[in-house]
Amino acid sequence: MDIDLATLAPRDRYKLLSGLVVPRPIALVTSIDPDGRPNAAPYSFFNLFGHDPALVVLRIERHEPRRQKDTGRNIDLTGEFVVNLVDEDLAEAMNVCAVDFPPEISEVEMAGLELLPCRRIAAGRIASAPVSLECRTFTLMRIGRTRELVIGEILHLHVRDGIVDPATLRVELGRYRPIGRLFGDLYCRVRDVFALPRRSFREWSAAGITRNRADAADRRNTETDPGPAAPGRPAG
Repeated sequence: MDIDLATLAPRDRYKLLSGLVVPRPIALVTSIDPDGRPNAAPYSFFNLFGHDPALVVLRIERHEPRRQKDTGRNIDLTGEFVVNLVDEDLAEAMNVCAVDFPPEISEVEMAGLELLPCRRIAAGRIASAPVSLECRTFTLMRIGRTRELVIGEILHLHVRDGIVDPATLRVELGRYRPIGRLFGDLYCRVRDVFALPRRSFREWSAAGITRNRADAADRRNTETDPGPAAPGRPAG
C-alpha cells in the first residue's frame, strides 16, 4: 500500500499517523495562568527532543485560530510548564484531565490531583506523578492556523524514590511502570521488554567474521560429505 498524504484530509492523516507511530509517551502538562489558576491537560504528540540542552517538544492545538486552549495560552503568557509523565496509577486521572471541561471547572480538582510547588518555576507539579519535568519555553513555532509546536528546556527533575538508582542513574522499569498512547481509546503498558545490546563496529565485525567462518566451514562439510552410500556399495 502506498499513500500520498496530500490526498488525505487532515482528519484521515491524524487517524493513520497516530495509529502507526506508536506507542507514544504521554505528557500530563500542568501550567498556570498569570493569576495563578492551575490547568492540567494530557498530550501524546510529545517526546524528548535532546539532552544538551535538555529539551522536550509538545504539539498543542487551538480550538480555533483566535481561541487557544488553556495550556497553550498559559505557556504563551508565562513561558513555563511542567511535563508530568504518566504511569499506570496515574492513567485514570490523566483521562479525566482530557475531558473538555468549561473554563470555570478545574481539571486538577475533578481528577483529584494534588499539586506541589516546583523549584525553578511557578507552575505546580502533580504529587502522584512518577516523574515531573520543570520546563521553560525554549522556542515556539506556529504551524498553520490552529497548531503550535512548543519546545521546552528541562530545568529540574522530580523523580519518585526508588525509580532511579542514585549511584548509577539507571531506571528501574518495574518501579516506574509508564504507559504509552496507541490510538482511539487504546493504551499500552511497558511490561514485556527485551534487550538488543548495541555493538561497536569492531564487535560487529568480529561477530561477522566468526559467522562467515562458520558458514564457510558448513559449506566445506557439505561439499566433502559423500552422503548416504548406495545399496550394496561401500561408501568412498
